[in-house]
Amino acid sequence: MLKITKPAPNRVDVDLSGRLDADTMASGLDELLHLSQDVNNGVMLYRITSFAFPDLGAIAVEMSRLPKLFGLLGRFDRCAVLSDAAWIRTAAEVEGALFPGIDIKAFELDDEEAAEAWLAA
Repeated sequence: MLKITKPAPNRVDVDLSGRLDADTMASGLDELLHLSQDVNNGVMLYRITSFAFPDLGAIAVEMSRLPKLFGLLGRFDRCAVLSDAAWIRTAAEVEGALFPGIDIKAFELDDEEAAEAWLAA
């Protein structure tokens, strides 16, 4: 499942769980790009649970949209990642160090209150 919502004008939430196929990835990324088009100095909350690597079709869809996704990064200042998997939290923190202009901080799945406070700061 990949669900994208926009609870506030400068915020986008992404909920990801399970394994993604090409159709789910395509519709989710298109929705993310659409909902983010008017965001400036935004924040993003990612919830990743029960993650399974996407199938090859989903990876191909993501690769085809990489230029647009990299452009999307400039619209957001902060991204909080909530996950039940330690390796995903570590990967998120590494990505935060690699991409200038966006602060990415990872939290345990049950630390949503701390993630929300960090996004609001």
